[in-house]
Amino acid sequence: MPRFFNPDTMPQPASNYVQAVEMVSPGRRLVVSGQIGVTPAGQMLEGYRPQAEQAWRNALSALAACNMQITDIVAIRVYDVAPGAVGIYREIRDLMLEGHAPASTYVIVAGLAHPDLLTEIEIEAFSEH
Repeated sequence: MPRFFNPDTMPQPASNYVQAVEMVSPGRRLVVSGQIGVTPAGQMLEGYRPQAEQAWRNALSALAACNMQITDIVAIRVYDVAPGAVGIYREIRDLMLEGHAPASTYVIVAGLAHPDLLTEIEIEAFSEH
């Protein structure tokens, strides 16, 4: 049975959704809602780099909450409103993933849920343990 939850190390949802869903069967699958540049205290950071780094910290904290590792990440989806930032995004991603290379999608969009948001990152992970 899936476990739907909001770790206290992540920002609380702004509406009716959860930050993470863990599924246990022969293995465990974790689906993390799109993470943005907002701290667990609710502060929206300014600028692409600070937002992207915080979005990654938020997403990786869901992994930690499930005792999963970076190498358990199987897919990433990124939505950016900053078309010139792909190089910065890749630099931050590579640093955060410590060399791990999961499936990845990078999409430039016209806007996100708030006009000051510049990036949103979703991850999926799977662990046999």
